[in-house]
Amino acid sequence: MSEQLYALLIWLGCLSVFAFLLFGADKYKAKRGRWRIPEAALLSCALFGGGVGALLGMELFRHKTRKPLFSVVIPLSALFQLGLLLWVWLK
Repeated sequence: MSEQLYALLIWLGCLSVFAFLLFGADKYKAKRGRWRIPEAALLSCALFGGGVGALLGMELFRHKTRKPLFSVVIPLSALFQLGLLLWVWLK
């Protein structure tokens, strides 16, 4: 495995876990009427490498699924990141 692929896997994996946890924490807080995680933070985490985790968090926690911005940006970011991973792997 190349160093680039290994580094990208670590980056995307760590940010995906973090995004998944952010979506879970925000849903937990929403149910209890507590202070929420800003939408900009959720989207930024997804765009900078956590797209797969954000998508899984959206679906598993049923959170932000009715927001048009989230239902477009999150899947596109996950697709882009998976495509980037495939491109580095095949390179």
